[in-house]
Amino acid sequence: MQFGVLGPLAVTTDAGEPVVVPGTKVRALLADLLANRNQVVSADRLIDDLWGDDAPANPAGALQVRVSQLRKALNDAEPGARELVESRPPGYLLRVDAVDVGRFDELARCADVERLTEALALWRGEAYADVADAEFVRAEAARLAEQRLVVQERLAQARLARGEHDLVAADLSELVAKHPLREGLRAVQLRALYAAGRQSEALDSYADLRARLAEDLGLDPGPELVALHRRILEQDAGLSAPPKAAFVRNSLPAPLDELIGRADALAELGALLPRQRLVTLVGPGGVGKTRLATETARAASYPDGVQLIELAPLPAGDAPVAEQVLGALGAHEAAGTTVSPADRVVTALRHRQLLLVLDNCEHVIEPVAELVARLLRDVPGVSVLATSREPLGLTGELLWEVPPLPVPDDGDLDAVRRSAAARLFVARAAAQQRGFHLDRQTATAVAQLCRRLDGLPLALELAATRVRALGVRGVVDRLDDRFRLLTTAQRDVPPRQRTLTAVIGWSWDLLDEPDRVVLAQLAVFPDGCTPEAAEQVCRTDLDALARLVDRSLVVLDDSGAAPRYRLLESVAAFCLERLTDADEVRARHAAYYTELAERADPALRGADQQRWLALLDVELANLRSALAHGGGLRLAVALSWYWFLRGRLTEARRALAVPGDPEQEAHAAPWRVGFALSQGAAVAPDDVRTAVVADPAGHAAWFAANAVIEHGDLALASELLPTTAADPWTEAAVLTSLAHLAHANGDQATLERTATRSAALFADLGDRWGRLRATEWVGGLADMRGEHERAAALHREGLRWAEELALWPQVCAELSWLAWLAVQTRDYAQGRELAERAYDLAVEQGSPGALIFAEMSLGLAARRDGKLDLAVTHLSRLADLGRSESQPALYLPMILVELGYAVELGGDPDAALALHVEAFEAAEAMATMRDAVGPLEGMASAVRSPEVAVRLLGAAAAARLATQSPAAPAERDDTDRVTARLRAELGPERFDALLAEGAQLSPSEARAQL
Repeated sequence: MQFGVLGPLAVTTDAGEPVVVPGTKVRALLADLLANRNQVVSADRLIDDLWGDDAPANPAGALQVRVSQLRKALNDAEPGARELVESRPPGYLLRVDAVDVGRFDELARCADVERLTEALALWRGEAYADVADAEFVRAEAARLAEQRLVVQERLAQARLARGEHDLVAADLSELVAKHPLREGLRAVQLRALYAAGRQSEALDSYADLRARLAEDLGLDPGPELVALHRRILEQDAGLSAPPKAAFVRNSLPAPLDELIGRADALAELGALLPRQRLVTLVGPGGVGKTRLATETARAASYPDGVQLIELAPLPAGDAPVAEQVLGALGAHEAAGTTVSPADRVVTALRHRQLLLVLDNCEHVIEPVAELVARLLRDVPGVSVLATSREPLGLTGELLWEVPPLPVPDDGDLDAVRRSAAARLFVARAAAQQRGFHLDRQTATAVAQLCRRLDGLPLALELAATRVRALGVRGVVDRLDDRFRLLTTAQRDVPPRQRTLTAVIGWSWDLLDEPDRVVLAQLAVFPDGCTPEAAEQVCRTDLDALARLVDRSLVVLDDSGAAPRYRLLESVAAFCLERLTDADEVRARHAAYYTELAERADPALRGADQQRWLALLDVELANLRSALAHGGGLRLAVALSWYWFLRGRLTEARRALAVPGDPEQEAHAAPWRVGFALSQGAAVAPDDVRTAVVADPAGHAAWFAANAVIEHGDLALASELLPTTAADPWTEAAVLTSLAHLAHANGDQATLERTATRSAALFADLGDRWGRLRATEWVGGLADMRGEHERAAALHREGLRWAEELALWPQVCAELSWLAWLAVQTRDYAQGRELAERAYDLAVEQGSPGALIFAEMSLGLAARRDGKLDLAVTHLSRLADLGRSESQPALYLPMILVELGYAVELGGDPDAALALHVEAFEAAEAMATMRDAVGPLEGMASAVRSPEVAVRLLGAAAAARLATQSPAAPAERDDTDRVTARLRAELGPERFDALLAEGAQLSPSEARAQL
């Protein structure tokens, strides 16, 4: 849908049909949203803009009605257009790019007469003419009016450069009368009048301006205008009109469609051309060099115009380039002449000031470079804009690499709309299939297609021709066979551009055979490679790689920490079909990345951890490819710790499942068990013992034993944890596991000793993951002691470390800890927000343990905030999960207690009591008596006998004192509620006596009171 504000408000469908927007207020609403397009405008501001002090009784409702009317008007004209008006807190947003202002802004950046004339032709009157008095458009309308005047001045200047001084002088008279104090406009008028031979009128105009400035503003004309006046008085020859014979017609072809996504490139190149005599546009085939060059040249202003020289028809090698230029210039050879073609080109151009566009130089690069060097030396008025897949290699050459169009990162509709690649594809597809448009149904497929085709304009345009027959999803599904798919039958397209194969083959055929071999071998790297990797795997050198970069077949990406060589996906697919020694090259590739992973593994446990994590992240696609082509179990073992740190548990298990030799199997066994346990799989204790027997003191043995803790088998974990560590890192890791066990057992002394010692060891090693893990249990100790502010500070610091390292499983854990602490301190809204973030991230990462921790906080926050139905849903799911474990899950007692409270508050004390008893029995089974305190307090809330309830409270209070586990504020809310009820029912004296009796009971004796 198209919108116009350069005049009265206008709306049309993409097919050009006018859209009726009914009602003054609805049109004003649309104008307000257009003036602030793609930005949220608050409802309060819209109400004030539309009604001011005369607002209706229900302004919010009235605004909603107008929004609905606007959406209906748009949708009636073009189905789906209602989605352009989005509800976004705190108001509304109009998501639209097709506004005439956008086209005007784009054209206004050009410098040629045709584009500037086209820009001004978009105006149908004053901007926002039918709402121009409204305050909300006043600033925008004033800005556009000023911009219009600037374009009118620039157009007049461009027309003067073309010799249209008579017409310009006539056209400016009315404009100067409307804006008599505008000095820039006067300057153009003075030049036009003088060049037209009307010197006295030019002087009169200057005198008029000087008088007006003095009378109205008390000012004199500016120095530039004073200097121009002096030149007129002196009859400066430089102000005279150039001779008519100096003008030639541009030889550029007329554009057949809109150039999309290159506005910034046009602006940058337009600024470069006047300063650089040789600019070469380089880039891969199909990236749009020719179109960008012709549109840049069309916007340029040269006294003798622009000449396009098509070099593609010439044969490769030592071709007659100079003769081709002479033919384009219309210079004919006289009979009997012995002057060389290059000399004749120099002679023809010696007194010209023009731009030569030399298109498709790569196959005749030597003769082109020779001729251009001569022109730059001998013809100072000539500039050259060349397109080539490699540089000309001349002094003074400015290389401007034409990039592919930006592609959307994902299928989000807004992101796709902003992508230039998607806009180009949609425009070309709509030209092939009327009615095709971008919406929520097509956005994902369009985004995927743009990414798969690397944003290459020619490939996108070829794909668009297939939409009519296959639909956009059908095109995407067939991209694996892209070379048969991406062809066109358009008769006006050069043969080398009718198929994707021909586009890439044109460059391939220009390579020497050794360079073809290297290029084909580079295709085994699925996501690029470092120079070192390319040299080793392809057995080549940097000179060969540099030649391929120069020929635009390899892209040098230096945006990261280290430079990488990349192939566009289509180039890689082309090359893989021509790789003759694939098995040998892939074997070298697998060997290189296996060695890299084995170097990285110990570095992931030290001060260089962050750098190596980032390096492996960048090489992930290559590592996966190496696993599939020979890396095997040896590489999988080397990557195991990396996969754990990155939370890629499923990928780790899949890679470790491949068979290996006996030594590799022994190394892999504890990792296999550890990852299986981490994902919740049931593993028999004897199988765990067998897995760690080969290296009971090593990293992998600790990893397997640590995973057992999450399954609640604390005794087995204690048995398997290495007692003599192989190195300081393993010692520190074992201490974190012992801290975890101490936390589960409520052993604060051991928890403090092991967590503190572990943090110190990891700090000495420089392992930030280890410090993070140890600090987690230092924070857990603070939580147990009721030091909630200190605990939160520790976990906030841990969250920052985890985010810096991109350790997403640990980010989940830290968010869940912070959610837990927020709930314990009664900040339920913050608890829910943090828990939801943790839960979403845990789902994304596929981390079962993190999911449980996050949902635990969601359930607790809901229950303590009175949202009982939601709490029961979360807590019941967790309880069922904890019961299904072979050993009761560590979290089960607490979950059952919370579920018991929710059921009791819901009116079923008997069911609640059963849950609290089950929680106590689970705590007893795990021998974690700290976890038995909560069930005792829960039983007190549900048991029918008030005397038994008070004894249970007394026993719970004594147990808290003994385990140094004070109740958190939120936990005290429950005991305070029960205490108040029982004290009122029994009286203070009886209550205190029973409480003292209960304090003499052990937890088990108190449980026996039921």
